[in-house]
Amino acid sequence: MSKTQDKGTECCETVEIHEELLRIVAEKMPEETELHDLAELFKVFGDSTRIRILFVLSSAEVCVCDLAKALNMTQSAISHQLRILKNSKLVKSRREGKSIFYSLADGHVSTIIAQGREHIEEE
Repeated sequence: MSKTQDKGTECCETVEIHEELLRIVAEKMPEETELHDLAELFKVFGDSTRIRILFVLSSAEVCVCDLAKALNMTQSAISHQLRILKNSKLVKSRREGKSIFYSLADGHVSTIIAQGREHIEEE
């Protein structure tokens, strides 16, 4: 059974350690460095400008000029965010003449965005 604490969080009424469950968790728990890297990746998704850029790139491969126009931002501001996204391996670029086109790095990025949207739209 559980009881409710002052902020609505439910807690156990007694302390009972479930050793078998803890063993299973310990076997599956990633190394601290991997958990840190994962947390850093999710921090990148914590900026609405970067999310907007990812949404544009999920529709089409575009250059900085197109992104700036689509998002009503300066090319400098877009370039700054693209650098962060590229360093996080979420976007990639290719040169075509004098233009550099950006796209999502792979299908995982689209999946993360889609699942995030699905989660926030749940009732």
